[in-house]
Amino acid sequence: MGVTIELQNLGDAQLCKEITARIEHAFADRRGDWRVSITGSRASENWEVRVEGPNGFERTYALAGAAGQHEPEVIRRLILRLLPPICS
Repeated sequence: MGVTIELQNLGDAQLCKEITARIEHAFADRRGDWRVSITGSRASENWEVRVEGPNGFERTYALAGAAGQHEPEVIRRLILRLLPPICS
């Protein structure tokens, strides 16, 4: 159980470390196996976020750098909004 994080073509090792830490924190209370991938593009400044989880859960979202969406905290908040509510 836990989260697997894959970051590709983001270009900044320190930024990747910060994003990874924020994503791990976002999934700290989640059960099941989760996978988050963020892929940068050399053709545009957009990144694609893909979140996969239990019971066929799957969401994708495009992050625009010009809108400030490449910041680690912004990414964490977005992922939390994409996830289903935690059931007790």
